[in-house]
Amino acid sequence: MKKIKNEAALSKRALQVGENYALKRGYAGFSSTMSANEKVEAIYRLLVLDKLVVGVPADKENLPAMKHKLALWIQKLLPKDDPLLK
Repeated sequence: MKKIKNEAALSKRALQVGENYALKRGYAGFSSTMSANEKVEAIYRLLVLDKLVVGVPADKENLPAMKHKLALWIQKLLPKDDPLLK
């Protein structure tokens, strides 16, 4: 897994966009008491289910790998001139 520049910020943006995507899709499982790690896993699994993200092998599935996949996903969606890509 190759480290991405601004990966933490990209993961944070992916959580925001992913949460909106999940809510529009009808997912009502986000609560104010839900931790960020739980949100990462829920959004990751939803995106894999919708085939927007290629899932990691089950034996290598962990939180850092999920965050990395979310960062890659949002990196492709952002406009070329977005400050997070510089």
